[in-house]
Amino acid sequence: MPLDKPIPRGYYFYMYKNSAREERAVSPGGILATVSVAQLMVSLDVSVVNVALPSMRTALGFDESGLSWVVNAYTLTFGGLLLLGGRAADRFGRRPLLLLGLALFGITSLLGGLAQDPGQLIAARAAQGVGAALIAPAALAVLTTSFPAGPQRGKALGVYSAVTAGGAAVGVVVGGLLTEYINWRWVMLVNVPMALVGAWLATRHVPAAGAGDTARRLDVVGAVLATLGTSLLVFALVRTDTEPWGSTTTIGSLIVAAVLLTGFFVYEGTYAKEPLLRLGVLTNRSVSASNLYMMMVSINIFTSFYFVSLYLQQVLGMGALSAGLAFLPFCLGLVVGSLYAVKLLARFPARQLLIVGGVIGAIGMFWFSRIRPDGTFLVDILGPSLVTSFGIGPLLVPIANAATAGVAPNEAGMASGLLNSARQLGGSIGLASMSAVAAAATAGAAASDSVRERLTSGYGMVFAANSALLVFAVLVAVFLLPRRSPGPVPGPAPRPGGGAGARSDVRAGEAAPADRGGRG
Repeated sequence: MPLDKPIPRGYYFYMYKNSAREERAVSPGGILATVSVAQLMVSLDVSVVNVALPSMRTALGFDESGLSWVVNAYTLTFGGLLLLGGRAADRFGRRPLLLLGLALFGITSLLGGLAQDPGQLIAARAAQGVGAALIAPAALAVLTTSFPAGPQRGKALGVYSAVTAGGAAVGVVVGGLLTEYINWRWVMLVNVPMALVGAWLATRHVPAAGAGDTARRLDVVGAVLATLGTSLLVFALVRTDTEPWGSTTTIGSLIVAAVLLTGFFVYEGTYAKEPLLRLGVLTNRSVSASNLYMMMVSINIFTSFYFVSLYLQQVLGMGALSAGLAFLPFCLGLVVGSLYAVKLLARFPARQLLIVGGVIGAIGMFWFSRIRPDGTFLVDILGPSLVTSFGIGPLLVPIANAATAGVAPNEAGMASGLLNSARQLGGSIGLASMSAVAAAATAGAAASDSVRERLTSGYGMVFAANSALLVFAVLVAVFLLPRRSPGPVPGPAPRPGGGAGARSDVRAGEAAPADRGGRG
């Protein structure tokens, strides 16, 4: 306002109202509620449709191979687009991407719930995955740039991790309840009110100036290479149920995926002026080791839901609802472990928690590997569920903390996209690989064994392999994770006149020194 003109009446009242609105917009509680609702919706949909698949097949006329694409279509687009979604959040703003993802997720959930044939439902699930790929990295980036590293961020990450773990676990129970007592369509329709609530919260509480660098363009070539490469990799893996590992389709898809992903890394490191993934971030040992650790944990979580559910229904003879309810102890352990990890992280470095939690989780998985054809819920399910969940539950907070430690604020979305990619791709790779392990172990069982005995042998081998993967994760934490949190990895110099992005950097940068507390 020019100083030579009188100040209009009501100017100060206008400024007061806008400052109050901005203060409300950056409310920590409001931001945490927004992120929690968004992440709960995304996590829930990873598993909520599983127990509804038989009802979907009957209602819409799926064949056996087509039914698997109700799960695979979501996994394919979600895993393939996560890195692009994270970088897009850095470029264009976290709130716009979060709102776009929530809108897309809600609309496609409605269309899926109203689907009249298999093609419509599969298309809706694929579009849901696109929405999830926008929501997940934007939500985590909003959280990590809104809370200073230290106790505040630790508590926020504890809630976030509990929602992530609990959402995927509770999805099995919710899917069973909705399918049993209402209709299978509600496993899709339940997302609509959640998306509306999430969008309302994001509009009120997430700051509009939430991008790290809005002045630059998105790396289109890198985005195409990364998206096609990761999508084709996931496609090859999820198709192994119908296309054997040695088939021309699987081998060809894996080769092309490897070529595309190699081209992505070469392009990003050599030719890209504004890279989608700045390879210098991967030299941060905390980031690279945490993502590797997350893949091992994700394999364990995804395969546990799948194979424990099969054991409960195909070996112990439980129904869908009973099998879902049998997961409640595992859900409880994950949620309680994630919340308690906040207190642990305030007392111990993340590296120590990852070592101890990984060892406990490996013990629980080894216990699972001892399942019996005539097993009982108390010995074969409840005991190993509690041990495994109390080991894995406290891991999610320190993993997220270490995976974003030392990352520049304007690259928080990229780091979040990496972590979510590690989680989703780890689950996809693990499920495909462990299905092959189970099939081989089942086929190698004695011919005189009953069907239940052969299935139990296959599932037990999967849990033994999971235990070994957690031991490997412990070794990653011991030898690769730094003992102290790293400082920020130098990034490209901010462009002058960055506008909102520059202001976001300054404000978010004020939180970065909290990383120097040595907890990591």
